[in-house]
Amino acid sequence: MQERNDITSFDAILDEKYGKVGTPEREDFRKEAARYCVGKIILDARKKERMTQSDLAKMVGADKTYISRIENGAVEPGVGMFFRIIDALGLRIDIVRPVQ
Repeated sequence: MQERNDITSFDAILDEKYGKVGTPEREDFRKEAARYCVGKIILDARKKERMTQSDLAKMVGADKTYISRIENGAVEPGVGMFFRIIDALGLRIDIVRPVQ
């Protein structure tokens, strides 16, 4: 097997592209990535439940456009709205201490 010297860590790639952890550029990337992940989880769960954006919006007291923006990663819902959405989709959040 031939040795490869071009393999690097994911952190090194992110450092190069977005700056070191703690820089404004890296923080912006982290927030964007979090919005994308939350939106994808909600979108996938909603589709699994065979629910429309309008259905979900009615259940949580929002409008369809807001649900769409969450699913597309354009906005991050507040904590209260996030929990209402999770509940409406039959999902559960566990809050635990990390293993040390």
